[in-house]
Amino acid sequence: MKKLISIVTPTYNEAENISRLISLVNDQFNTRLTTYNYEHIFIDNASTDRTVDILREHCKTDKRIKLIINSRNFGHIRSPAYAIKQAKGDAVISLVADLQDPPSLIYEFIKIWEKGKYDMVLGVKETSDESSFLFFLRKLYYSLITKLSEIRLIKNFTGFGLYDKKVINAIISIDDPYPYWRGLICDIGFSKYEYIYNQPIRVKGVSKNNFYTLYDIGMLGITSHSKIPLRVCTIFGFIASLTSFIIAVSYFIIKLIHWDEMTLGMAPLVIGIFFFVSIQLLMIGILGEYIGNIYTQVLRRPLVVERERINF
Repeated sequence: MKKLISIVTPTYNEAENISRLISLVNDQFNTRLTTYNYEHIFIDNASTDRTVDILREHCKTDKRIKLIINSRNFGHIRSPAYAIKQAKGDAVISLVADLQDPPSLIYEFIKIWEKGKYDMVLGVKETSDESSFLFFLRKLYYSLITKLSEIRLIKNFTGFGLYDKKVINAIISIDDPYPYWRGLICDIGFSKYEYIYNQPIRVKGVSKNNFYTLYDIGMLGITSHSKIPLRVCTIFGFIASLTSFIIAVSYFIIKLIHWDEMTLGMAPLVIGIFFFVSIQLLMIGILGEYIGNIYTQVLRRPLVVERERINF
């Protein structure tokens, strides 16, 4: 009996890339992976272009193409996680719609997975054809979060990879309402192979990520897998309090000794007040990020609400 491979692709306004992606995935299974069955699950986050219309047409001609249409845009974290949980394959491959995850690597991932030694084959983009400045910033972030995390995270890993069904079942059992995927798969501890590849540049369309979405992913990764920022705030607060006390006592003693000669002046007061207020705001912001993460967990809202599903 042929094994089933599930390909999962989240979409939002990717009308220019969808047909090309479907064709490339289909070519892999028609030429190099003929001993496997596959399903290609798309989950659309309420696209405003022709993405859904194009996917509907493909669903009519190929029952292996499956489509979930969300009732609204549920974001770049919840929607892909929900789609992966709908997969029925012996292995699941996460694949973005912009073709920056090369479909040609599907064959390589499956070949490594079939050896039975690894439960996950993860694509690590060691180099990229995108802007060198952006790639540098991404590497800087991955280095930072790796240092802060209490578990070993994988640098330059965005989620592209193959996951054995046992891995998916373990993640489903966690039932996280706002999962940081890159951290979860490292946290559960299954064996993994890191496949190095060069990330191609996006040919058509524009990235749907903006400052907010990138910030959201960044803070989610930190608050989900590290308590170091909270402890840094505590330690810094103690040091700042001790320093302030020493300075205050020193000023008081000097003033007593040189009562008539010494004047405090406004500059030290103004500088000190603005410095400590800014530090307090930063610490409150960090604390707020953790509270926000807890709030999301407590609400236990569904990952997405479906408007329609086709070919399931």
